[in-house]
Amino acid sequence: MADTHAFFIAAAYGASALAIAALALWIALDGRAVRRRLAAMEARGIRRRSSTGAGNGR
Repeated sequence: MADTHAFFIAAAYGASALAIAALALWIALDGRAVRRRLAAMEARGIRRRSSTGAGNGR
């Protein structure tokens, strides 16, 4: 009985692992792109509001 479900279970684990790996890769690549855009904006003189200390409620 257990052998009949082994392929299904292995396929489910494999699909889950593949989806998690794809999401991790997507997050890593998106993070790199965001850091690159932020660096380009800072090079043009655009600064983050959080770095000025204004608007932080103090």
